[in-house]
Amino acid sequence: MKRITIALLVLFALNTHVACATGYAERDDVHAFIADMQARHGIDADRLAAQFARTRPIPAVLKAIAPPVDPGIRSWDTYRQRFIEPRRIAAGLDFWRKHQAKLEQAQTLTGVPAEIIVAIIGIETFYGKHLGRFDTFAALTTLAFDYPPRADLFRRELEALLLLARDEGRSPGSYHSSFAGAIGLPQFLPSSIRAYAIDFDGNGHIDLTGSPSDAIGSVANFLKEHGWETAGPVAEKVGVGGTAHEGLITAGIKPVRRPAEMADFGVAVPTNAPDAPAALIDLVTPNAETEYWLGYQNFYVITRYNRSSFYAMAVFQFAQVLKERN
Repeated sequence: MKRITIALLVLFALNTHVACATGYAERDDVHAFIADMQARHGIDADRLAAQFARTRPIPAVLKAIAPPVDPGIRSWDTYRQRFIEPRRIAAGLDFWRKHQAKLEQAQTLTGVPAEIIVAIIGIETFYGKHLGRFDTFAALTTLAFDYPPRADLFRRELEALLLLARDEGRSPGSYHSSFAGAIGLPQFLPSSIRAYAIDFDGNGHIDLTGSPSDAIGSVANFLKEHGWETAGPVAEKVGVGGTAHEGLITAGIKPVRRPAEMADFGVAVPTNAPDAPAALIDLVTPNAETEYWLGYQNFYVITRYNRSSFYAMAVFQFAQVLKERN
């Protein structure tokens, strides 16, 4: 029911704003946003109003972000095969060879392994092949004012984009991104660029689209700032029995229990498993046995990049394959 409601809200937005294809500058909620940006940040209200007047809603953005009415069944096996496959592995090894010096430098400075950095960039954009071609300002405006379920988030990102453009001396309309406003090789949202992106090639400015070095350093810095533990474990496969473990699953992915404690919940932990706080992660595939893993602090840190256990495990396993073959 919730998914259907969201889909109807998106359809309403499409009918109300996209069909008429008017600019945003006439809308009261946009006027309020402009006034707020001027009051809090000194953004020129007239110039920002002119930017909104040139902007039109993007139906493809609303279509892309809307959850399906019939979501189907999630499959870890299907998800894994999308990313850990021969072409992406070959591209990852090539990226690693080309940028080995910067990857080693990032690993030394932050403690984040090179293979983790390479895996994230590969999963996010296939090493720059899938950067997104949406006008970032228009995409974020569409989501900020025509996608009620997450309007607050995207208004914050629109605000961050305007501040980023001012920081970089660029027009807000000069950025290109995914439909959700994620920019460059590592697909950072504007707020993450401002908070975590770094100039890692030393040329005096940050370019996550054109500089693989900046992308490498920024991914490593993001993970470090979110609590990456140098040489710490990421995940460990375990067995389970009975149903007591279900309480651990519903407790979430934040690592709070040590492996020895999990025995009381029917979790069979390998004797050589690290003695560190972990969470129990379930990776479900229809018509197959569910995989269970312990997710340690570094697994949790990867989920700060994308809050999905499927995503974090794909990064971890892709990184392992790359390391084995490099």
